[in-house]
Amino acid sequence: MEKSPAHKKIDEKFPDAVLDAHAQHGDETLIIRKDAILDVAQLLKEDPELQFNFLMDLTAVDYIGRQPRFEIVYIFVSIPNSTRLRVKLQSDDLYPTVKSLTPLWETANFLERECYDLYGIRFDGHPNLTRIMLYEGFEGHPLRKDYPKKKRQPLIGPGAKSSHKH
Repeated sequence: MEKSPAHKKIDEKFPDAVLDAHAQHGDETLIIRKDAILDVAQLLKEDPELQFNFLMDLTAVDYIGRQPRFEIVYIFVSIPNSTRLRVKLQSDDLYPTVKSLTPLWETANFLERECYDLYGIRFDGHPNLTRIMLYEGFEGHPLRKDYPKKKRQPLIGPGAKSSHKH
């Protein structure tokens, strides 16, 4: 596989950041060290040739039973160059922590909160890392593979105290 311009520039500036790479259906994926994400993302955004000016998505995948268990997945888009790049970080930590990209993209605010809420991934430096889809008393992170599907939550279900009149 021939390296993309983004891959070449990351290798030049951060020689030990990329752990693995592959391409599928025309999109390159880089697996990088999780402590390199802020530096790599800043390079992708600010390099005048690359111009990855849009953080399209951020999510996680729980591969329970596999090492490493979690992947945090970012999709960066360069609108001027019509290119897309997937960047993945891997972690075995039960509650992985990675650097927040909110200093670079405002959209990271919502995306990181969603990932925290549903997977328990923590984003160091996020200005307001609180639940965004579920209520504050919700216990656990429902997109983790070990989340019990029949778990009863406080404040919901029969007998819960509610301000709503039916």
